[in-house]
Amino acid sequence: MQTFDVIVVGGGPAGLMAAGRAAESGCKVLVLEKMERAGRKLLITGKGRCNITNDAELSEFLNHIYPNGRFLRHAFSQFFSGDIIKLLRAQGVETILERGGRFFPSSNKSADVLNALLTWVHRSGVEIRCHHRVEKLVVENQSVKGIVVNGKLTEAKHVILATGGKSYPATGSSGDGYELAKQVGHSVEAVRPSLVPLETAGKVARELQGLSLKNVKAVVWVNGKKAGEDFGEMLFTHFGLSGPIILTLSRLVVDELRKESKVEITVDLKPALDEQKLDNRLLRDLDEHGRKKIGNIFGNWLPSKMIPVFMELLEIDPDKEGHQISAKERKSIRKLMKNLPFTVTGNRSFREAIITAGGIPTSEINPRTMESKLVQGLFFAGELIDLDGETGGFNLQIAYSTGWLAGDSCKL
Repeated sequence: MQTFDVIVVGGGPAGLMAAGRAAESGCKVLVLEKMERAGRKLLITGKGRCNITNDAELSEFLNHIYPNGRFLRHAFSQFFSGDIIKLLRAQGVETILERGGRFFPSSNKSADVLNALLTWVHRSGVEIRCHHRVEKLVVENQSVKGIVVNGKLTEAKHVILATGGKSYPATGSSGDGYELAKQVGHSVEAVRPSLVPLETAGKVARELQGLSLKNVKAVVWVNGKKAGEDFGEMLFTHFGLSGPIILTLSRLVVDELRKESKVEITVDLKPALDEQKLDNRLLRDLDEHGRKKIGNIFGNWLPSKMIPVFMELLEIDPDKEGHQISAKERKSIRKLMKNLPFTVTGNRSFREAIITAGGIPTSEINPRTMESKLVQGLFFAGELIDLDGETGGFNLQIAYSTGWLAGDSCKL
């Protein structure tokens, strides 16, 4: 029977970080990954580019993490955005900083980030075994003793669960870690998709599918009351809405849909203009191009793909000339530009969710070590914990920092 100082369950960014740090500290470390290779999910992050982290200050960073970002204050103080950039640079990966404080590898290839982490881990002396699915944790007297794989016990003084959540299950994130934790007495906060596209009623989104809008504002209304908003980029799909601002708002929407609330989203296509300024703009263009057809004048205001949709929603003949547009019709145009409405009927599944909300409650984890408060020698890292962030590199930093702290806490 083999014995290790640390067994890490899961070979994603959190698991690799935990393993590398524990090995650096002198531990004999084994990583068990059930897929054919480690880090598969990392390869698809940032649309294959890997949004490594964000350059926000620590206090601001915490504001982008739910439901309790403050839990991570110590983890971030030990290993933060500058540290992962430094670690990757030492392995030959240079980075670039883009809008929104997002760091990417200069090569724009997520594989370079994964290979750098794997190189660091191997150089640290970590053993990685793929195609190994952990069946159970072995605990005696509330202290971890090891794990069981293929019916055989492998002993360890410390076990770090870093199995990920349930998003993108094809990459191996199928919720195994929740069951392992429950076996030894941990509870699990309701697990649901987050940073996930939304489904809407009607045909408007479908008719606009493929159209991406920048610099727009989306507002969430719950039972008729404003509940949240975000500004930036969004995308129309055959089923509804997606893109960065929709994904960010999806956490709120998913939770409200679970309560069976009535959820609507309105899109402000002209957030830089208030009602009066927009009306002045419409008046000016209608006067200047009064002999043109309104369908053509709309080309000054909206992307071409939106024009027939607007004409139908407004019930205005696109061949009508600009000078024939009444004050009432102009008001309707202005209102729709500022409040394009969508009724949200649901959200896409875990297969399309970037991250998982819910998981092991932070109340059951020591924030200074990532160790379980219930089982000595058991640690948690990454998406398995009930912490999820907005888009922009926040979730990967949670993985690095909690992984690093868990691994560091296993020092001999």
